[in-house]
Amino acid sequence: MNDGTPAFDRRMLEALVCPVTQTVLEYDAEKQELISRAANLVFPIRNGIPVMLTDEARPLE
Repeated sequence: MNDGTPAFDRRMLEALVCPVTQTVLEYDAEKQELISRAANLVFPIRNGIPVMLTDEARPLE
């Protein structure tokens, strides 16, 4: 995937937790999202930067 979008550094995932539940996040490389199953929220990654704001998250389907 080299569409000009900066790549998300997977090592950052080890340091990030869900801002709602403080639990581990899953990385969806295809959709460029971080998933919190505990909170049922999906956080976007924009330009290689995780947006960890609850008002920017969408419900997990």
